[in-house]
Amino acid sequence: MNAAIMFTLMSVISHTPPTLPDPKLTPGATLPVSKYDICVPGYSSRVRNVPQSVKEQAYESYGITSREPGEYEVDHLISLELGGSNDIDNLWPQSYKTQPWNAHVKDKLENKLHQMVCDGEIELKVAQDKISKDWIGTYCEIFKANCNGEGAP
Repeated sequence: MNAAIMFTLMSVISHTPPTLPDPKLTPGATLPVSKYDICVPGYSSRVRNVPQSVKEQAYESYGITSREPGEYEVDHLISLELGGSNDIDNLWPQSYKTQPWNAHVKDKLENKLHQMVCDGEIELKVAQDKISKDWIGTYCEIFKANCNGEGAP
């Protein structure tokens, strides 16, 4: 393959927003909390604290050097509402624009898992493990979605 074509191809590939975090960069991290802590209204807003410098570190670690306003959020892999930490090990730049999997879709999963934990349908640790290992697979399981690419959200 021509070197110029290869460079162009690699450039396009390297700037494709990730739909899943790199487990080496974002393995997930939690706070020492229980179901009773996270199920109190307003819990997430009380613990949310990610300085801009840490957000920039997340973008840098994923090689995202430029972005449009509203293109990404620095997302908690294990959401705050599931006891996730603000630590860099739990943060990654998630696109709002990738299709079909994006930050809006993951937000639905986070809300559903939070509800399930608070309703006693799933243990907190199980919900944390599921979302950190494969949030897309967990979405398909929880919402019983056809996730073979055709019927995804």
